[in-house]
Amino acid sequence: MSEWIDLDTHHGHVRARLAKPSGRPRGAVVVLQEIFGVNPHIRSVTERFADAGFLAIAPSLFDPVEPGVELEYDETGIERGRSLAASVGFDRAVDVVAAAAKIVGDDGLHVGAVGFCWGGSVAFLANTRLGLPAVSYYGARSMPFIDERARAPLMFHFGELDPTIPPADIARHREAQPDADVHVYPARHGFNRDVDPNVHEPASAALAWQRTVEFLTEHLS
Repeated sequence: MSEWIDLDTHHGHVRARLAKPSGRPRGAVVVLQEIFGVNPHIRSVTERFADAGFLAIAPSLFDPVEPGVELEYDETGIERGRSLAASVGFDRAVDVVAAAAKIVGDDGLHVGAVGFCWGGSVAFLANTRLGLPAVSYYGARSMPFIDERARAPLMFHFGELDPTIPPADIARHREAQPDADVHVYPARHGFNRDVDPNVHEPASAALAWQRTVEFLTEHLS
């Protein structure tokens, strides 16, 4: 079961999609969107985490500059999403993550973050700046921050066919974050996006999901 709730943040009112498991949560997860907003795909991912036993919340990271954004997977959506992400900025996005983490962690649950694309880089910063165990899926914008010190367990998923994250950047992640788990798949950018046949790679997505759930179970329980 999932529903929209309201978050009070330092940057105003933000909506968030909250999904609850059927029993006592094994932990809480902040799900961080791609540049397309908290759209049906991200809401579905949030519900999958609830089905796996976690209390999951997906804050609308664009709300501080434009509420309720949901974009299509086309050139117009990509251009607008990149513009909105730049307008929000990473500092403001991390502040929203902190507000979401506080809401789901109030019952004493351990909280982690999982992010995709732009949200993957936000998840990385949620680790280095907020101390949350984090999983970053193909976060192409992490390089300016890659030397920030990890403050909790960290996992990265990359596609070897992703032109936005070349092999040298993946190698730099391994070098700068030697304690992180770094996984590379025969897949493109966005390979977890099962609603988009242009990028979805089912085998890679399934393996990355399995590793993500195992990581969260280990570090949030």
